[in-house]
Amino acid sequence: MKKLLLLIIVLTASIATIQAQLVKSSKDSSKTKAPAYSSYNSNATKSKKDWSKVDLNKRPADHLVIQYGYDGWVGAPDSIKTKGFGRHFNFYGMIDKPMKSDPHYSVAYGLGFGTSNIFFDNQIVQLGGTGNSLAFTDVSNSTHYAKFKLTTIFVEIPAEIRFYENPENKTTGWKGAVGVKAGLLLKAYTKGKNLEDGSGNSIYGTAYVNKVIDKRFLDGTKVAFTGRIGYGFFTLHADYNVLGVIKSGAGPTVNTYSIGVSIGGL
Repeated sequence: MKKLLLLIIVLTASIATIQAQLVKSSKDSSKTKAPAYSSYNSNATKSKKDWSKVDLNKRPADHLVIQYGYDGWVGAPDSIKTKGFGRHFNFYGMIDKPMKSDPHYSVAYGLGFGTSNIFFDNQIVQLGGTGNSLAFTDVSNSTHYAKFKLTTIFVEIPAEIRFYENPENKTTGWKGAVGVKAGLLLKAYTKGKNLEDGSGNSIYGTAYVNKVIDKRFLDGTKVAFTGRIGYGFFTLHADYNVLGVIKSGAGPTVNTYSIGVSIGGL
């Protein structure tokens, strides 16, 4: 968490510095003495760049996008005790297709994987339990794990409409994107580490791990709205999964949101 906050602070400071330099450069150039008047200068006009004729053959058409940040659940009842912020790690290979009418805009799509980790406070998620619903068991006053999380792994297809301030060089200038991504659940598991008694004493040692793999209670599909904005190689991103984490009828309706940093691509 501290590392990501530091990365966001550094990124924000870098963007502010670059923006300040651009403003200073603009002011300095405005102070330059205007040339003497002439009939030639009075009739000359600055031609507007025709972006439709810009050669984008040297601009990369494909690239890798890596994302890291925080995850959380929206709509969870009081009976579900999540702990702090979860985290996600996503990576996609994407293809970028500029629009012929205006290369400031492009359509991008790709394929990749998305992971989400949600942590729980003295609670066990009975992923491999019996019955027709997913149970969240409070173990705060009994044997419990020092750390317990639920992990989901999706194969995802992202699609975006993008904007580039400088379409000739995507690694410079401001940029943004809005889109959607669809996914299929590949794997889900819970992981408990360091089993403790009611007094907080380790039973099997701090290296003890118990892992349960089962996805029958979880929604097997994912549809999330996405947004990104940034400068250069870095963007801040936000996602919201409009489909529930848990299958209908198998538990409460909760949705996942994600906030983090993207590197590469856009």
